[in-house]
Amino acid sequence: MRHSIFKMAETAAKRLKTDVAIGTHNGHFHADEALAVYMLRLLPTYQSASLVRTRDPALLANCHTVVDVGGEYDASRNLYDHHQRTFNTTFPNRPTKLSSAGLVYMHFGKAIIAQRLRVSEDAEEVGILWEKIYEDFVEALDAHDNGISAYDSTALEGAGIQKRFADGGFNLGAMVGRLNPNWNDPRPADPAAWQAIEDEKFVKASNKIGEEFSSTLDYLTKAWLPARDIVRNAFAKRLNYDSQGRILVFDGQSVPWKDHLYRLEAEQSGELKVLYVLYPESTAPDSKWRIQTVSVTKDSFESRKPLPENWRGFRDEKLDEITGVPGGVFVHAAGFIGGNKTFEGAMAMAKKALE
Repeated sequence: MRHSIFKMAETAAKRLKTDVAIGTHNGHFHADEALAVYMLRLLPTYQSASLVRTRDPALLANCHTVVDVGGEYDASRNLYDHHQRTFNTTFPNRPTKLSSAGLVYMHFGKAIIAQRLRVSEDAEEVGILWEKIYEDFVEALDAHDNGISAYDSTALEGAGIQKRFADGGFNLGAMVGRLNPNWNDPRPADPAAWQAIEDEKFVKASNKIGEEFSSTLDYLTKAWLPARDIVRNAFAKRLNYDSQGRILVFDGQSVPWKDHLYRLEAEQSGELKVLYVLYPESTAPDSKWRIQTVSVTKDSFESRKPLPENWRGFRDEKLDEITGVPGGVFVHAAGFIGGNKTFEGAMAMAKKALE
């Protein structure tokens, strides 16, 4: 049975021959082809694949799979370049033009996920994770490689919005870029020797960004996905605590809930949203409880309804005095989270905050 499952997970790679070579360009390397090569090598068919870094069409023609070079996108012939003028392919229901990473993920991502979960590619959870991993990880690389900003620069300029501080320009693309040879590194006269140095650095870069991809895949399969049913059950019970469903309670322990909550709300036709989430700090019987606000969007620091301003920054007895609720532990100065010694106290704080 397990053997048949793994065979299903190789659907996207079945057509390849046993002796597999992956081709990509030499010279300065980028995050997209580094990740594309890593993802392919996660599948059994590619695990022992050789790597050919060249721009020579004759050498690339001998490769079974070519990524980020060659000027062609044709999955039936294992060609995954995105640099041609006519290329405008995007991931299903996403606006960002694909890079070689996105192309390889679009075609082989389900096989990779199915292999990790040990299920068939058409399993529901594979489809959910396929979209989630693209949105959370791969799409940013596609945008970076294609020069697409996360924000409309003209709109930002028109609104007078400027950065408050430098972020160091650090992202996954920059992380890979910094692993390229420096302009002033010693360069051997023999082109083959230089190519070997460059190839070694590329493999290091591919493994480094690949570790981030695998870490994301592990987290989403082992922690994020199992939380989905727990959040769904809590969401179904929200009217037990507030007639308008504005308080969500996890009565066992906290789980990764934000993405699942937004997805569940999107499925509802009503306009009422969850404002506060209550959960114990641990599974211990005498655990303290937290009350956390729900942000406007999953990437926002702005809360839908922050905890009252006059509670913020206070602790213990002083907080009890202000809220009128015993057992207070703290309320963060930014108003997005607070705590109480008991579930009853946290619930009382949540209901007062709704007023």
